[in-house]
Amino acid sequence: MALFRLSSSAPALAPRGHGLFLRAPEMSDFLQWRQLRECSRAYLTPWEPIWPADDLTRAGFRRRLRRYAEDIADDRSYPFIVFRESDGVMLGGITLANVRRGIAQAGTIGYWIGQPHAGQGYMTAALRVLLPALFGELNLHRIEAACIPSNAPSIRVLDKCGFTREGLARRYLRINGIWQDHLLFGVLHDDLRS
Repeated sequence: MALFRLSSSAPALAPRGHGLFLRAPEMSDFLQWRQLRECSRAYLTPWEPIWPADDLTRAGFRRRLRRYAEDIADDRSYPFIVFRESDGVMLGGITLANVRRGIAQAGTIGYWIGQPHAGQGYMTAALRVLLPALFGELNLHRIEAACIPSNAPSIRVLDKCGFTREGLARRYLRINGIWQDHLLFGVLHDDLRS
């Protein structure tokens, strides 16, 4: 399925580098995605919204892909799955969401890594591969991120990728069923060039 080719204005983003490749999710990813999410559930639960009851079903994944296709076609969101290039193993995912055009030219990034691959530098490498493509091919000026203050691994990833801590948003997102404070981070296109 050529998910990024639904709209002539939506670029086909599939960046590679640092031993990784990133691309839009496809239906053929379902089994590997479900297995990775299922075995990582306890690890991911403290950092994510509550999963829908049908989240790990084929029908739920198909609905997810339809929503992604609509968001891509409307230039609202760009999802990516992260794979290790050497063996094609799925490692996690990154989504650029809340794309704002006009005077902002900005978006918000969120990511997850499967528990078997955590702490090995994969997400840092994946963001380092993806950020230039988002700034270049999508012509963004600013990318934002937010994370729970106790999520030290996520803070390290953002620090290593050049994000600047910009503030604290009180009870910003409902994570694991609880409104949680989040640290706010941002990186500008110019930050990566310097």
